[in-house]
Amino acid sequence: MNGPRTRAQAIAEGMAHLSAAAVPGPERDARLLYRWAAGMDGAALAAAINDPAEAEELRRFQGAIAARAARQPVSHILGHRIFWGRQFRVTPNVLDPRPESETLIDTALAEPAGRVLDLGTGSGCLLVTLLLEWPGATGMGVDLSAAALAIAGENAAALGASPRATFRRSDWFEAVDGVFDLIIANPPYLSAADMAEIAPELRHEPAMALSPGGDGLAAYRQIVARAAAHLTPGGRLLVEIGQRNGSDVSALVEAAGLSEIRVVQDMDGRDRVVGCRSATES
Repeated sequence: MNGPRTRAQAIAEGMAHLSAAAVPGPERDARLLYRWAAGMDGAALAAAINDPAEAEELRRFQGAIAARAARQPVSHILGHRIFWGRQFRVTPNVLDPRPESETLIDTALAEPAGRVLDLGTGSGCLLVTLLLEWPGATGMGVDLSAAALAIAGENAAALGASPRATFRRSDWFEAVDGVFDLIIANPPYLSAADMAEIAPELRHEPAMALSPGGDGLAAYRQIVARAAAHLTPGGRLLVEIGQRNGSDVSALVEAAGLSEIRVVQDMDGRDRVVGCRSATES
């Protein structure tokens, strides 16, 4: 890119650069990155699309295009991602919140909960979203990554979920005490074979949040084995799954003695959540 005169020309050259790098959706990404570089919303950019490109916004845009061409996720370039209508800060230290994970939120909201545990909280998007939807609820998010916990805490504070959200460093349940009405988790579920075929963008995300290695089920085995001890009577466990994991995770849940097992599909009709319930008191 050699300093085009207008924003439209800059965007067109950015699109061409992304297309040459085989980046999916080059037009969408180029426009989104220019909006970020210029500090404009979509309407403002449309109104000024044929105006001269300012030097600083052009410099930022060209840097962003280079990063995207290297397959850095757009959210990492922008520093945020929209999830359930709210803006969450993201960095390479956390899993990028994805639209399909909103299936977990939608499933959780079908029944109220007073106390929530989020295992492997990452950016905190799941826990913070639920606490904001349930103003009377409290919750804990745990993660093995101290860097992820810092981001989760920032998001909770920025979005007004503090002090109802607490965060603790823990390897799944190791540092967790007490019981919860709802336990949620989006654990790593890609198998070792899956990791060899992931999209380039995923290589910019923390490997520990993507795959436990092996058959991809190790995290589910740990979570399911100990969930009942941390659920109130009749409390729910909801875990996000890969589209091929529904039957395997359901079998683990059944073997652990949890009941009312069901598999929920996402908006694209793919298996996305396994839900179950602890035993009720007799």
